Amino acid sequence: MRHSQTLTILPRREAVIVFLVFAFAYFLSALIRAITATLAPTLSQEFGLSASDLGLLAGGYFLGFSVTQLPLGTWLDRHGPRKVILYFLGIAVLGSLASSFSTSFPGLLAARMLCGAGVSACLMAPLTGYRRWFDASTLMRATSWMMMTGSMGMVASTLPVQWLMPVTGWRALFAGLAALLLLAMAMIAWQVPKWNSSTRDSSIPTQTQGTYAEVWKHPYFRKMAPIGFFCYGGLVAIQTLWAAPWMIKVTGYSAVQAATGMFWINVAMLCTFWIWGIINPWLVKRGLHADQLITYGLPLSFILLAFIVGAGSSLSNSSGALWALYCMSCTVIALTLPAVSMAFTPALAGRALSAYNLVVFAGIFAVQWGIGLAIDGFQALGFPEIRAFQAAMSVFLLSTVASYIHFLTTKSHNQRI
Repeated sequence: MRHSQTLTILPRREAVIVFLVFAFAYFLSALIRAITATLAPTLSQEFGLSASDLGLLAGGYFLGFSVTQLPLGTWLDRHGPRKVILYFLGIAVLGSLASSFSTSFPGLLAARMLCGAGVSACLMAPLTGYRRWFDASTLMRATSWMMMTGSMGMVASTLPVQWLMPVTGWRALFAGLAALLLLAMAMIAWQVPKWNSSTRDSSIPTQTQGTYAEVWKHPYFRKMAPIGFFCYGGLVAIQTLWAAPWMIKVTGYSAVQAATGMFWINVAMLCTFWIWGIINPWLVKRGLHADQLITYGLPLSFILLAFIVGAGSSLSNSSGALWALYCMSCTVIALTLPAVSMAFTPALAGRALSAYNLVVFAGIFAVQWGIGLAIDGFQALGFPEIRAFQAAMSVFLLSTVASYIHFLTTKSHNQRI
């Protein structure tokens, strides 16, 4: 059934403005998230980072992000997107400034964790608002186009950052990001509606109001959690970090070539999410729900990843294109966000989304750091560097396939969005 309690559909013009304001903040959060991949050669040289150090640094962002998710969901349901995201973006400003002044690896890691915590509301806040302000088909379109905006941020983190580096240096880039975050805060304070939290959802038992019990025990949430951890989390881990080192270490790209490859990966992702946003309402009207699309779409990503791993260094000229195809094939997993949201009432949307996002970002952290640890571990066992990369990616591939099998074999009841 569709949950209609506490819905307040916004007029079209106001909805567009709210979307654009939130999208700008999410663009910046994605740029901050993905910038580590482009800066990896510079940071590795300046701070003397190993593969596991680099994975931990990139994962530190997601660790800080994950720590905030449970309280974030409760605060979003209680106080609304506008108030919550403004407080969180203030932390992101501090994290960006701390990054620009870091002189040691522990300091840079702490700053990355602050950045992750600070931008952790940049997707969950708007999606919580959209659950109340948009109808089902608009919600799916808005979700896909938020992902598209995130891809724009990731595009900006590649070649544009590479071009700016000789001019400004990496420290000035983080200072500039702090200024842009302040601009986003001003726009949100000006345009986003205040939250009416006086409406209580009587469909939720009193003892579970304000807790995550209703979310964690939900069979649909449990069905989707493993693919969120490994497939969704793995997609972001590859896109924001490990595709670039693979292109450099395995297929012999230069830093500029790898940045170019990352640029086109993110352009491909941007276009794919734009297309998803266009066709999602059409899919909803024809009864094609998220579960069906994931079931038939996700196996393509396993085939492509297996091909990339098996080919290794033999396809050096097409490495970037293959990683772009892999990331594009994974985008169907983003449909889990609106699907999980619509499985719960609007009064629980913030907690449901934040709990699921916690699963996803815990997966990103685990996969980013885990691949780095695996690479170092296989090299310690005597594997050549290229073979170590292939072995580590093979472990990741097996994990994604196992999570997909869980998704296929676990029964649940959902409204089929």
